[in-house]
Amino acid sequence: MEHRPTPRQIPVVVLAGFLGSGKTTLLNHLLHRSGGSRIGAIVNDFGAIEIDAMAVAGALGDSTVSLGNGCLCCAVDASELDVYLERLAGPGTGVDVVVIEASGLAEPQELVRMLLASEHPGIVYGGLVEVVDAAEFDGTRAKHPEIDRHLALADLVVVNKLDRAAEGGERVLGLVRSLSDRGAAVVPATYGRIDPGFLFDCRPGEERIGQLSFDDLHDRHDDDRHDDGTHDGHDDGTHEGHLHTAYGSLSFTAALPLDPRRLMTFLDSRPEGLYRIKGYVDLGPYDTANRYAVHAVGRFLRFYPEAWGSEEERLTQLVLIGSGIDTAALHKELEACTNDAPHADEHGMWGVLRYVQSLDEGPEQGYEA
Repeated sequence: MEHRPTPRQIPVVVLAGFLGSGKTTLLNHLLHRSGGSRIGAIVNDFGAIEIDAMAVAGALGDSTVSLGNGCLCCAVDASELDVYLERLAGPGTGVDVVVIEASGLAEPQELVRMLLASEHPGIVYGGLVEVVDAAEFDGTRAKHPEIDRHLALADLVVVNKLDRAAEGGERVLGLVRSLSDRGAAVVPATYGRIDPGFLFDCRPGEERIGQLSFDDLHDRHDDDRHDDGTHDGHDDGTHEGHLHTAYGSLSFTAALPLDPRRLMTFLDSRPEGLYRIKGYVDLGPYDTANRYAVHAVGRFLRFYPEAWGSEEERLTQLVLIGSGIDTAALHKELEACTNDAPHADEHGMWGVLRYVQSLDEGPEQGYEA
């Protein structure tokens, strides 16, 4: 079974949240902690004076598209959005990830819909990040009950401004988790400081052609990591030392191929808080010509077949990132997906192929609501 390779696609992350929640602060933090990756941004202010765009323009230079005086979700359609994305994600731009900072009054569902309807071959939906002001959450929710719906759609929720919330924000964190019913990772923060690894691959110091930077996130936190693989939340002071900021990342490598049916069972039942899965899987006799790049954000999942190199060692290499995940249990479940059977079941690939986007399939292939 052979598949045409899929061109490299740049993830597009939607950054949403109510007015004043800290979206621009978070974006600026990402810009200064990008690890060498180049970020393009579409900044959508609600108002004629584009304050947010001005705040990030110095760091981004010509990698900024600013849209003022209206909400992006109301002002443009999917085809118009593709025009802006082409400026940032077109061949030769050097951009590694695009962040759409929505206005504080935008409708996140519409932005996600537009991205999934995009016909731009060079981009892939990178997830919805919803920013919450922990200190003002109760008041905001009372005035704008639609925030519950926004949280239910999110793939990652950043509970910001914990330093201003009563009792460290534990009550708000619990409430947000209960409202994030799609299994979103809920990440506490102050001053918008989250690890960029939640959103994109930080470019390694030495380029590794054709490989994700599997070790970058893992190695960067070794000094802060406990024996069980969880993080203690200090991260050079960016999380103010709160123990409840703990999150985990798991690096999994297997020399044996994975059974596609077992792998899909694992992916279909992935736990709450497991926000991101990235890497490559070897499916052995089910496709001897290709490895499969895996891209999962929240409940979004897609596979990309890529031809094996003639001298390349055939391994499965995955990184899993989430909040409150049991890394030991996940490792055990992945180990159970390995299979050394010499022959393939003729129907075994059907589950995986549902999430492979070919040139003939629609733009929403691979998205699970």
